[in-house]
Amino acid sequence: MEQFNQNKQQLEQECQQLQFEQRKLQNKKGVSKHEVAKRFQQEIKKRKDKIKWIEFQLEQLDILPIGSEITEEEVETLVEVEEGFNWNDISDNKAIIVKDGIVIQIT
Repeated sequence: MEQFNQNKQQLEQECQQLQFEQRKLQNKKGVSKHEVAKRFQQEIKKRKDKIKWIEFQLEQLDILPIGSEITEEEVETLVEVEEGFNWNDISDNKAIIVKDGIVIQIT
């Protein structure tokens, strides 16, 4: 939960920084104010969307019973395959459970 709040705070700071940079660039001569505004608003919107997602995740955390597991992110990896390997063993979904930054289980 603390990590979600830190990420949210970081994104909010980035939005403020982008707004500051936008105002700064729009005051420069020879710069299209419309293009600057468009570009910066896209970046700000990306971060605000991420903030909304984090807020949703925080709401869901409040609903979950204690001890529940959640998937925060998924990572794909390459697996070495050679002749004679059992495909079912290789293709089964694998999971690495991480708690507080420490790997606690590999399945």
